[in-house]
Amino acid sequence: MDVALGGTFDPVHDGHRRLFEHAFERGDVTVGLTSDDLAAETRHEERYVRPFEKRRENLDAELAALADRHDRTYEIRRLDEPTGIATEEEFDVLVVSPETEAGGERVNEIRRENGLDPLDIEVVDHAHAEDGDIISSTRVVRGEIDQYGALTPEHEGRPRPE
Repeated sequence: MDVALGGTFDPVHDGHRRLFEHAFERGDVTVGLTSDDLAAETRHEERYVRPFEKRRENLDAELAALADRHDRTYEIRRLDEPTGIATEEEFDVLVVSPETEAGGERVNEIRRENGLDPLDIEVVDHAHAEDGDIISSTRVVRGEIDQYGALTPEHEGRPRPE
């Protein structure tokens, strides 16, 4: 089975790891990683996002270990559009988070318009930090929590490069 998912993944945190784990349980995985331009367009709030190549390098390290553990393959592809790679014929499943489920439905609309079968959309629930709120990249970058959801009141967050 061919599984797709996508995102900015800056930084990778336990919420992302839940998505990856679910995807590798289902099949071989292709991860669409937002381009620098798309990452800026899709932010719900203003924050610095590291360059594509740095995010790709970190994502590759995360996925390699999971692929080995599940005896699966993976590929990282650049996303230049929000609906990205999942509109291509080769995929069977799209793994999404609750906030990206609507985007998954849009992917299936495009697939139907192009004469393709819709994907099985599988929603993976959020991971929660120790304060009960969701783990998000924005919270990690702000310094509220670490990548595993532990509170980090002593951190000031990721500085924006000069």
